[in-house]
Amino acid sequence: MGTEERIEELRRLREEALHAGSRRAIDRQHELGKLTARERLELLLDQGSFQEIDMFVRHQARGFGIENRRPLGDAVVTGWGRIDGRTVFVFAEDFTVFGGSLGRAVADKICKVIDLAMETGAPLIGLKDSGGARIQEGVAALDGYGRIFERNVRASGVIPQISVIMGPCAGGAVYSPAMTDFVFQVDGASHMFITGPDVIKAVTGEDVTFEELGGAFTHGGKSGVTHFVMPTGKDALEAVRYLLSFLPQNNMEVPPYFATSDRRDRVEDALDEIIPDSSTQAYDMVDVITRVVDDGEFFQVHEHFAKNIVVGFARLDGHAVGVVGNQPSVLAGTLDISASEKAARFVRFCDAFNIPLVTFVDVPGFLPGVDQEHGGIIRHGAKLLYAYCEATVPRVTVITRKAYGGAYLVMNARGIRADLVYAWPSAEIAVMGAQGAVNVIFRRELAEADDPDARRAELIADYEQQFNNPYRAAELGLVDEVIEPRHTRRKLIEALDMLRTKRETLPARKHGNIPL
Repeated sequence: MGTEERIEELRRLREEALHAGSRRAIDRQHELGKLTARERLELLLDQGSFQEIDMFVRHQARGFGIENRRPLGDAVVTGWGRIDGRTVFVFAEDFTVFGGSLGRAVADKICKVIDLAMETGAPLIGLKDSGGARIQEGVAALDGYGRIFERNVRASGVIPQISVIMGPCAGGAVYSPAMTDFVFQVDGASHMFITGPDVIKAVTGEDVTFEELGGAFTHGGKSGVTHFVMPTGKDALEAVRYLLSFLPQNNMEVPPYFATSDRRDRVEDALDEIIPDSSTQAYDMVDVITRVVDDGEFFQVHEHFAKNIVVGFARLDGHAVGVVGNQPSVLAGTLDISASEKAARFVRFCDAFNIPLVTFVDVPGFLPGVDQEHGGIIRHGAKLLYAYCEATVPRVTVITRKAYGGAYLVMNARGIRADLVYAWPSAEIAVMGAQGAVNVIFRRELAEADDPDARRAELIADYEQQFNNPYRAAELGLVDEVIEPRHTRRKLIEALDMLRTKRETLPARKHGNIPL
């Protein structure tokens, strides 16, 4: 065979690999409102940047007739490309080939691309759309999942890992995305579960639909498995690109800088009026955050889960920051099991990837209740405390209103080595609220008073004057500065500028024992 014939053969094989899925399977994918693996990669990556590897891989399985169908590339497309000019590694499961099922060859391809991502220090993005393990390959398929899981764990905290669930993801396959940093899920088109509706019906007698069991809003709002719920696959891929703009390539780099036209010394007068006169009245912490950060852009993470705390990414003077804030408009901003886990996971991610943390505090305490106590609020609340204590990135806190009891400490207080703590004049920093404190301290006096209500009101006013303000904490050095709310943006930017060269190390150890 001459050179021209060999080149022609290469072109023929490449064309065969590019159209591994049948026309019928591709049409069916489109009928379901889903894109093919290659169409997804075209949308995700910078135009013309995708470099495919293992295009000619074929499975080597035998039995059950599978040896008669050996499409080039098998059921996954792998390689690398660029997003906004930065290298990323990708794999996209191809549902048009064997239903995207995972066999040894598919696992080999995914493992290779994860290894390359780790070796070169670049993010990994997995587009998931698979029927699960390839039954015809038996234990070899299960072993393939195991090899992928092990790599997900080794890559954790080294490179950002993002999973986008764009179709089915069931059984053992769900554990790979669960161990990545962020999970996107397409509403109506994707489902995640360990056991499907039929098995649940047979075992427990419960009737449940695919959407109820493992849909995007189920995992986005109830289980907390999913961080971002997107209406379409295209929206999900655009959101992945946006997310990466806040993240460094790996744990040895800092996030990219984007110049902003938003003035660093911008004064936000509305913040002076945002705290209600009544300490029991709610306000929206997201409103506070958007008025402080660059151009009002706040990219929420876990927006539909544990809404009593908000977390997400923003920029201050062009530099990426991770933001954590209690949400007074939901459960009064109390910390519960879900909120503690949500914030702890986010704090640990930011710390792993050199993203400074800004914390807005308005927390009256931990959510009381038998369910919370029996559910382990002590253990789960300790996760957030542990995450902050462990973090060595710059950490700045702004106390806007309530900061009571143990919850005050958990929300990045000076006592757990926050670098700088600011407080608004409306801040109330104490063991508990004035009413509760008076009822405990003066219980006997109130019981004997001629007019208990009048005396209680008098004592509450006295307690608030003495303790429920930021100045007592400032006297003790637990608040670095009491600031006018309108100047919060400038203060945060100046603080983070100063902390840019912060260097802090933890004692030598294999790893800590976070209270999981």
